Amino acid sequence: MRSVPRSVERLIEELNRLPGIGPKTASRLTFYLLRSPQGQVQALAKAIGELQEMVVTCSVCFNIAESSPCPICGDNQRDRSVLCVVEEPLDVLAVERTGEYDGLYHVLHGAISPIEGVGPEDLKIAELVERLHSNPVDEVILATNPNLEGDSTAMYISRQLASLDVRVTRLAHGLPMGGDLEYADEVTLTRALEGRREI
Repeated sequence: MRSVPRSVERLIEELNRLPGIGPKTASRLTFYLLRSPQGQVQALAKAIGELQEMVVTCSVCFNIAESSPCPICGDNQRDRSVLCVVEEPLDVLAVERTGEYDGLYHVLHGAISPIEGVGPEDLKIAELVERLHSNPVDEVILATNPNLEGDSTAMYISRQLASLDVRVTRLAHGLPMGGDLEYADEVTLTRALEGRREI
């Protein structure tokens, strides 16, 4: 005899498949939804359904949007001489939140990771090179994550772009605001020293 209804078990299993959600969190979320007003649960179900139906990948930059090209690629006010290359659509949101960048983007949808079986052919790198051939820019900013995979991806892309007449830059890495030098690791301090600039 089952102690938990099958529908409850099924939702726990499905939530548990999401990244960062373990069995306990999946159970808490499921029982929270059971106690929630029916309208709230239906709104969540509708939002999840619309995610699959309405979200597309931009044919230009490969960001997610509800139309293609996306609003950023379609905005003629953006600086078309600069292209920021990021790993994931979430990275576009992070850069946009700064309000400091008004160029275009190219989303790779991952990073090179031999351990996970992800090679350059699994990313949107060939599309990036093709895009730059047909629409040259002055600068490509490699904004991949500051880790082994991100660095490997940035190095690979910079080699692919070497034959093009384009300035290739990398985001500076260093100390976070509010951080103390004594708690910084050697790699972070080295990058902070290398990326220093005039004041």
